[in-house]
Amino acid sequence: MSRYTSKQIEKYQRQKYITFLEKVSKNLFRLLRQEETTAAQFTAKFDTLMQKLRELESIRLDSAYLQETQSYIDRLYLQTQGISDKAFQDIKAAEMSNLNRLQKLKQKSNYKKDKHRHKDRNQDWG
Repeated sequence: MSRYTSKQIEKYQRQKYITFLEKVSKNLFRLLRQEETTAAQFTAKFDTLMQKLRELESIRLDSAYLQETQSYIDRLYLQTQGISDKAFQDIKAAEMSNLNRLQKLKQKSNYKKDKHRHKDRNQDWG
């Protein structure tokens, strides 16, 4: 008899996959931000992260942020395979900009909806 229900196991796997996706994006941001990172170091670290990500069971992603993060990671992985140091330095700034856009997309969902802001709450106060 299983200790956990299938729904609990599914929720755990989902949380694990999502947190690892975010871990990958944070590691990429850190690697791209450091000036001394070489293309070889970047691809070695990225390869290990992608290997661990592929070991996890892939799940359905609902939010736009998670879908964009997944597609960005896949695209960047394909783009940086066998890249030279010069080409890596050229794409660093553009990829930092893309990662910043992803972070803005994530933070956008943290704000409260207008219906919860109580705009008309203190309207009578003059």
